[in-house]
Amino acid sequence: MRPQDRVVLLGGTLIEREQVEGYWESPLTLAVDFPVSFRNLGWSGDTVWCESRGMFDPPAAGYARMLEQIQQINPTLILLGYGNSEAFDGPEKLDAFREQYRKLLADLAGPKRRFVLLSPTYMEASSVPGIDRQSTAAHAQRYNANIDLYAAVIQELARDGAASWIDLRPAFSASAGSTPLTDNGITLNAQGYWVTGRYLSLALAGRQLSIEQLPPPPITTVSGREPGENASVREQLRSVIRDKNELLFHRWRPQNFTYLFGFRKHEQGNNAVEIPQFDPIVTELESKIQSMKPQ
Repeated sequence: MRPQDRVVLLGGTLIEREQVEGYWESPLTLAVDFPVSFRNLGWSGDTVWCESRGMFDPPAAGYARMLEQIQQINPTLILLGYGNSEAFDGPEKLDAFREQYRKLLADLAGPKRRFVLLSPTYMEASSVPGIDRQSTAAHAQRYNANIDLYAAVIQELARDGAASWIDLRPAFSASAGSTPLTDNGITLNAQGYWVTGRYLSLALAGRQLSIEQLPPPPITTVSGREPGENASVREQLRSVIRDKNELLFHRWRPQNFTYLFGFRKHEQGNNAVEIPQFDPIVTELESKIQSMKPQ
């Protein structure tokens, strides 16, 4: 990352749920001694075709809206997290995935804009719901084989496009047999974001923070005393980051989108004028985030 970077996080569930946890953004914020801003545009279940973003419209409309949002934010750095949903399609759709991801990167390109491509994450067999553990293990093994195929394509695209590449899969090998990283085998839980956040801070900030920020949830130390002052400050910072992310979510993806901007805007579209009122509140919280960083 560089001073004054405007970072957009773009992708599916992996990206969207990070705005609720904040275990990526908080260490990245703390790892640099200059101001950086973050905008999370993740959408659950999304693909490189923007199939989830279409809502009541075709995917192409969601794709166009996403590009318009990128143009408005004008990021200097875009971090993309795709592949988990697409991997369910198996090897048969690998070439189509490659071509569409390449098109997405071309459409997102801008003057001096940089890209970071994340690998998709593995399925954690032990966390997959089900009684038949042998069956779920076999299912996870097949899915993870697909993940490796899709990750290889993403790494290839990063290399061809002079983008950065961050492989999150080793986090699952390092944590095997310990605390689960997912809620259901695929969706990262707080621990999963905390662990993978350390990979991101090392790759994007050039250093990895020491484990002073205790793993989630905040716990009492072995001695029975409360965590130290730094841990408390970091947790307060993460709380403000989460508040900022919630406001941003309502800014770009309001719950009543259909009435404000969609096919029913003729009924209540006049209320869309209120949406930009989120902006000064977000700006205020971002200033607070910067002021909370240890000097």
